Amino acid sequence: MKTSRRSLLGATVAAAALPWDMALAQAPAGNGGTLRIGMTAAGVPMPNGQTDQGGEGQRFVGYTVFDSLVFWDLSRADAPSRLVPNLATEWKVDPADGKRWLFTMREGVRFHDGSVFDAHAAQWNFEKLLDPGAPHFDPRQAAQGRSRIPSVVRATALDARTLEIRTNEMDALLPYGVAWIVMSSPAQWEKVGRSWDAFLNAPSGTGPFRMTEFSQRERGVMVANPDYWNPARRPKLDRLVLIPLPEANTRAAALRAGQVDWIEAPAPDVTASLRAARFNIVTNEYPHNWVWHLDFASPGSVWRDIRVRKAANLAVDRDGIAGMMDGQMLPGVGLLTPTSPWFGQPGFKIRHDPAEARRLLAEAGFGPRNPVKTKVLIPGQGSGMMQPLPMNEAIQENLREVGIQVEYEVMEWNALVNAWRAGSRDPLSRGAHALNYSYFSQDPFTALIRHVDSALAAPRGTNWGHTADAELDAVCKGLRETFDPAAQDALMARGHQRIVDEAMFLFVAHDLNARAMAPRVRGFVQARNWFQDLGTVTVS
Repeated sequence: MKTSRRSLLGATVAAAALPWDMALAQAPAGNGGTLRIGMTAAGVPMPNGQTDQGGEGQRFVGYTVFDSLVFWDLSRADAPSRLVPNLATEWKVDPADGKRWLFTMREGVRFHDGSVFDAHAAQWNFEKLLDPGAPHFDPRQAAQGRSRIPSVVRATALDARTLEIRTNEMDALLPYGVAWIVMSSPAQWEKVGRSWDAFLNAPSGTGPFRMTEFSQRERGVMVANPDYWNPARRPKLDRLVLIPLPEANTRAAALRAGQVDWIEAPAPDVTASLRAARFNIVTNEYPHNWVWHLDFASPGSVWRDIRVRKAANLAVDRDGIAGMMDGQMLPGVGLLTPTSPWFGQPGFKIRHDPAEARRLLAEAGFGPRNPVKTKVLIPGQGSGMMQPLPMNEAIQENLREVGIQVEYEVMEWNALVNAWRAGSRDPLSRGAHALNYSYFSQDPFTALIRHVDSALAAPRGTNWGHTADAELDAVCKGLRETFDPAAQDALMARGHQRIVDEAMFLFVAHDLNARAMAPRVRGFVQARNWFQDLGTVTVS
């Protein structure tokens, strides 16, 4: 694919052309007001529980309509988030059996339909992901949730307050995975005719908002749950409206026209004018990574040669891309930032060095008459992807200058997510040898294990490129079996150092999670986390 940067950025779309019912979106609100968010996703995330649309779906539906047993403290902007009790008040591993965990359920919590949440409901929710023989098993939710808890064999309610989770190996990191699993109402599923499709139109969770309207390509409307069990997260808003606006300039036009109050990932070329118009541009450092996953499995993949991988990393002008992004990113010199205690001390220093890149390619047998050729899957938009088209065009040009020819295939975000989960060998990956993806990296499992553990090669996990490295497998095993935080830190540093030294990804950027807001949006605290608490927000 060869297109100009102008065409990738696209033309500004007139606000009048936006396809939703503005009368509904602008209906009068009560004391807290109505917050209308322009999402980067092409569709409203499905309110079935374990929603689609990647992390953006989890942010705006998974943790608003539903709840997880374990959650994140999102109250601070000045420190990394930590895990905190949620629907589970405590959890512990059995000292006599490292593969057995006990979670204590919070009492007094009800789903939006009025039914009681307890350990039996939690067991039912794990079964919907893990047990294909269960009548309520949902392949769509399983596709979203199973890779988060690959070690879990089953969850069993020992009584109303106690949930036992059994794993197939020691997994000291299990609470991080459980934080992704949200609870849908078993009673509501029965009430709507035992149909997950019907559940989408009458969803019921225990979350701080209740969804009252779901139109996947137009809008999702939620109202505050006044009976929410957690006073600290009880919404001040009256209503939350999600509007899918995958094109960056369309989002900006909608914000300027007063049709939305908040947009995700504003285009870098409009942020200065938005600031001048008194819109607030909010950013914060947080654990997030934007990379190319590389294929180590296919015989025809050029990325099997470490010299090619290092050359590509040396070819990318990350500072130039950061300038193009108006400072909305940090240059990526690994999966983690150098300030992370898990960064380690890699010997391979990622930098912009085209001359060394050409030397490495020549050593590998490539040159002007024999360029490296590869195909890469990229999204046109998507959760946490910042501005994937202009960013990838810049990378394409950087790589071309050293002798690497890149063909792009642009995919809709959910299709790319499906290819990422399926793996490089699957037909869904369409013969590509690299895939552009982003993810948050604030715990050992999401930062490292799920991408490089050979036991989690897709489709069992999200090791898309089928990485198989004995040292990394040993690190992953150690992390699962080590409950001491200092020992976990040392293992993470060792593993990350190996990943950088082997140039196992094309490292590009760390997102600063930019969003633009109208001045009337107040009270938002941007946590150093992929997820955010909308309960503090008001719209005046």
